[in-house]
Amino acid sequence: MTGPRTRVRDRARGLVPTRARDLVPNRARGLVPNRVRNRARGRGVFARVQRHGRGGGTAASAPRIRVAGLVLLTAYLAVVGWLALRPLPVPWVEPTNLQPLATIRSELDTGTLDALYGLARGLARLAALGVLLPLASWRPERTLAAVCARTVGAGALISSAILLLQSGVPGRSVNVDTVLLDSAGVALACLLVFPVVRALLRRGPGDGTRWGGPRWDGSAHGSGAHDVLHLRDETAGGVPPRAARVGIAP
Repeated sequence: MTGPRTRVRDRARGLVPTRARDLVPNRARGLVPNRVRNRARGRGVFARVQRHGRGGGTAASAPRIRVAGLVLLTAYLAVVGWLALRPLPVPWVEPTNLQPLATIRSELDTGTLDALYGLARGLARLAALGVLLPLASWRPERTLAAVCARTVGAGALISSAILLLQSGVPGRSVNVDTVLLDSAGVALACLLVFPVVRALLRRGPGDGTRWGGPRWDGSAHGSGAHDVLHLRDETAGGVPPRAARVGIAP
């Protein structure tokens, strides 16, 4: 059993409890706990999530992009299906056309504004699929050619399904050229609009080219060594080493 004199002799010899003895050299050397060091070096789960979320096409943001694409795609197909499959009370119906490019040639030969407007409307009917289908199956590592090929094929299948369903709707006629126009509209949207959308989604929130964010000045800010050294300097300067007080033995 230790008494007051034993504790005083230990203080005089510089013997302090283990916790305090380990704490004083660590503060003097500028060592910080592992949790703070890992935060400075960019380690840990949250740092990995932040790094993965900066690409837009990485594991952190890819599920959110797919969910948003699926929601928009479902809403768009519901609206297109309602507009394309509702019965029309018309006195006459256009004849069925099973010859490819027949209607398109006749419209171009006419050359009127109404004919051109009809072709433009045919191109724009399913053009949004050129952006919504790649977003619903978001894979940033795929090339643009592969994405466009898959998207145009899916758009042609959707247009063919709508055409088959229209054959049994009153006031609707079957025209093969609608599938060609729909596929061409999807291809144009995928080639012209989707690359811009993909570039915007791939940029991180800290990119200087997006909405006036901070620009990279060429320094090594954010590296592990720079942050650890800076943190050690602050820790060493903010908390100076303190020696244990030595009492006087009676």
